[in-house]
Amino acid sequence: MSRLTDFVLAIALAASASAAVAQTYANVGRSATSKEIAAWDIDVRPDFKGLPKGSGTVARGQEIWDGKCASCHGSFGESNEVFMPLVGGTTKEDMKSGRVAALGNNSQPQRTTLMKVPTVSTLWDYINRAMPWTAPKTLSTDEVYAVTAYLLNLGQIVPDNFTLSDKNIADVQKTMPNRHGMTQAHGLWKTNGKADVKNAACMTNCGIEPKIHSELPDFARGAHGNLAQQNRTFGPVRGVDTAQPAEAVKIGATAQPPATVKNASAGTAASVGTTAPASAKPAELAKPADNDGLRLVKQHACTACHGMSNKIVGPGFTEIAGKYQGKAGAEAQMIAKVKNGGSGAWGPIPMPPQTHIKDAEIKSMVGWIMSGAKAETK
Repeated sequence: MSRLTDFVLAIALAASASAAVAQTYANVGRSATSKEIAAWDIDVRPDFKGLPKGSGTVARGQEIWDGKCASCHGSFGESNEVFMPLVGGTTKEDMKSGRVAALGNNSQPQRTTLMKVPTVSTLWDYINRAMPWTAPKTLSTDEVYAVTAYLLNLGQIVPDNFTLSDKNIADVQKTMPNRHGMTQAHGLWKTNGKADVKNAACMTNCGIEPKIHSELPDFARGAHGNLAQQNRTFGPVRGVDTAQPAEAVKIGATAQPPATVKNASAGTAASVGTTAPASAKPAELAKPADNDGLRLVKQHACTACHGMSNKIVGPGFTEIAGKYQGKAGAEAQMIAKVKNGGSGAWGPIPMPPQTHIKDAEIKSMVGWIMSGAKAETK
């Protein structure tokens, strides 16, 4: 009877454990809901499947561009100071033929975005998901249409009074300069060579274990500068440190920004994360409300344009602190500058308005700058 009792007890315990596991992991393996699928299915395809309804004028696009895009791309998409130019190198003849002549005869020194991109859906989709740089996905659907319309207008693809919408975007596609220019008869990096990848599709009984990896050829590692310095300071960091040899960097590892960056104005190396040099006297106009200033500066991607003590696109934080030291009303002036944007104080490139940042957070960041922009707060 004792053995039978033990056996029955063991079965009861096993059933109880199984029920507990089933209850804990009840949703594992279930079908995704339509809302969950919609949250992932956000791309806009070349046939415009996935494109939401909406519209935007060139004029409205220019307003948004001046406030949120010009600081990196220039007022007319021509800037080469932060990113490569978006506009240039295309002609009316290219729009008729659908092939950009400058890509074949190398008459254009740089390959701009409008020279390369074949589909207007690609422009719309990228702007929608990744722009503005410091606040991706903050543009409304109609604003994305407007910005796309303005970019197309800069390339003389649509007229000044044009309104881009889901109704006419397919017609605009028929005038894209490089719509027939895409080809697989060349490599990704060495465009005069053979394709980088050539393989037969295989789903079952392939006989070869696939090896999936990602790498940059040695000759292309520095083609676009150091990728580790070009990541947003929030979210997953995927850019590899291309200032180092390939064997020194583990593929798939989270990249860390390099220790030094190039000073754009003086041509000297400055350590990222160090305190201000002796020449930059820290301002003591205001103390931050808390120790969150540095964290917020990084969270809101201010470091994409400002170094700690060196210029990137805009001035270094310690340079700003030194300039405003001892000036009455400096804190209020700085808060207004961050919130509303502006240009002229540090050069021709405007600072876009940071209207998406809360007032209390702006005050905390400005307080951190005004107290000397220390790399570490105590």
